[in-house]
Amino acid sequence: VVKDLNGLTADQFLAKVSEKFEVSGGGQEAVSADAKGVFRMFLPGSGWHTIRPKAGSFDADDVVGSLDVQVLYDNLLHPILGIGNPRTDERIKYVGGIRGMAELERLTSPSAVAFDVHPVSVEEIMAIADASALMPPKATWFEPKLRSGLIVRVLD
Repeated sequence: VVKDLNGLTADQFLAKVSEKFEVSGGGQEAVSADAKGVFRMFLPGSGWHTIRPKAGSFDADDVVGSLDVQVLYDNLLHPILGIGNPRTDERIKYVGGIRGMAELERLTSPSAVAFDVHPVSVEEIMAIADASALMPPKATWFEPKLRSGLIVRVLD
């Protein structure tokens, strides 16, 4: 969930998103992104939209750059919404996958936007590890989370 549209109206925001993504209608049902390259976007007032990156908006051969979270950051979060560091920017809030679409809607104020991103696959994680690359921030969500200190290993 991004807390504001970086000074844009909803119409201006949608126009900018349309430059890099195919945008399908508003008012769609609140269902999760069901495939790689498919994002769900919630804008109060117009509801759920489906967005798909346009051809040429990312390098499909780049194991990190082709991850959905990185495509969203490179084409929308950074250039349109002005999100600098997704780890530390106070305008962005991450919602865990198990909390669902209703939670995204609940957290989205009238001047905000929410995104649902298809989960990273095990194959994508393995390809990134094989390339000795790093996952982008907030690219994964694991449940259940173990409490800090629950697992301890002695290092000698």
